[in-house]
Amino acid sequence: MITYSLRCHQDHRFDSWFQSAEAFDKLHKSGMITCAVCGSDEVEKAVMAPRLSSAEATQSPLSQPRTPAEQALRALRKQVEDNADYVGRDFVQEARRMHTGDSPDRPIWGEARADDAKKLLDDGVPVMPLPFRPGRKSN
Repeated sequence: MITYSLRCHQDHRFDSWFQSAEAFDKLHKSGMITCAVCGSDEVEKAVMAPRLSSAEATQSPLSQPRTPAEQALRALRKQVEDNADYVGRDFVQEARRMHTGDSPDRPIWGEARADDAKKLLDDGVPVMPLPFRPGRKSN
């Protein structure tokens, strides 16, 4: 895993985790990296200082949040997970069914490719990117 400090065109700054530098490049090129504050996809890497290893740094990324931004992100994630149904990769289909009245209206969250999310928006389906991904279970 790698952490990048990012900055949008409105100078909002935030950190995000990526599987690798190549994963960042691929997501950035596809427009899937968005500002955690305003949602803009005009995001670039910000200048950042290297992180030194310490006992605190070796803890899980889900350890206690250290900054107000991390605290706000954790609170948002809890709010979404506690109050919305996770529909996974069926998000696009379920959002469209709810919009057409074929499925009951309720808060949902899940995964979608940027082009599919744009099609939903173009069709008047209200969606927005979240600044986090679903947790992965490990054995």
